[in-house]
Amino acid sequence: MRQNFASPRVGGMVALALVIALLPVGLSNNYFYDVAILVGLNAIVCVGLNLLIGYAGQISLGHAGFYGLGAYGSAILSSRYGWPPLLSMLSATLVVAALAFVVGRPILRLKGHYLAMATLGLGVIIFMVIATEDKLTGGPDGMSVVAFKIGSFALREAQLWYWVVGALLLAAVWLALNLIDSPAGRALRALHGSEVGAEVLGIDAARHKLMVFVISAVFASVAGSLNAHFSGFITPSKVTFLHSIELVTMVVFGGMASTFGAVVGAAALTVLPQFLTVLKDYEMMVFGALMMGTMIFMPRGVVPSLARLFAPRRRPEGERKPGSEGAA
Repeated sequence: MRQNFASPRVGGMVALALVIALLPVGLSNNYFYDVAILVGLNAIVCVGLNLLIGYAGQISLGHAGFYGLGAYGSAILSSRYGWPPLLSMLSATLVVAALAFVVGRPILRLKGHYLAMATLGLGVIIFMVIATEDKLTGGPDGMSVVAFKIGSFALREAQLWYWVVGALLLAAVWLALNLIDSPAGRALRALHGSEVGAEVLGIDAARHKLMVFVISAVFASVAGSLNAHFSGFITPSKVTFLHSIELVTMVVFGGMASTFGAVVGAAALTVLPQFLTVLKDYEMMVFGALMMGTMIFMPRGVVPSLARLFAPRRRPEGERKPGSEGAA
């Protein structure tokens, strides 16, 4: 029991739950709650994106498109057609999953920078549709979104949103960890190592890549829907190529193939710009320098590098403990 509790998976879940439970002690106003909620939403997207990039080894530069489709799909159905927000979110998620399934089949046959260009093109197409269909989406000016309601209960206060997003983040991390430890997760790691080698072992590479692509799109869609109802107003700025790059950067910064690294990367790169605003004209310069320094000295990402640094070193086989020479 003690060994199970001390495992990285269980210990990480407990640590994350404690951080979520204790963080409100230091959140003095709604602004800090808003930042914490944004961290949670970005972390949900990054946990799914890390499954695709970190474990399956498939790059995506268009995930902001799935985020935006979830946001606008839920917003349009609930605000323009009067659907219940929960049903709107679920419907938008199903549509995004279907789109990812249909689009993923051809583009996931590509590899490397060809796949990156294909996913970039997908994100650009989604952005252009959202930005130009102004009668439906409000165009560049955006659109207002109704509050999230379940029956007569309306989710409005930032404190309530914090607990909802925190619970969903824990659920996302738990689902990701279970997937990683399943046979499908081991197949994904094999694909990352060598797709040809995995296929020789009987792994259906196309099916597993498509599966994780759809799962990562669903994570992004759910986070986008939640963000739309939380903020009450959305614009196409969250569907841009820049936002896709930000999400990928969070995954790489925290540590690829590390679920908790994705959470740490999302938290660091969401919170850090808020603190650097005091530097005014030098904000982006310092931000860039910090990222460069982190990648130079922690090339594996923050969490894997720290875990490797503080991990207990194994004693080489055959090396005797001090004082054991005369024990015989």
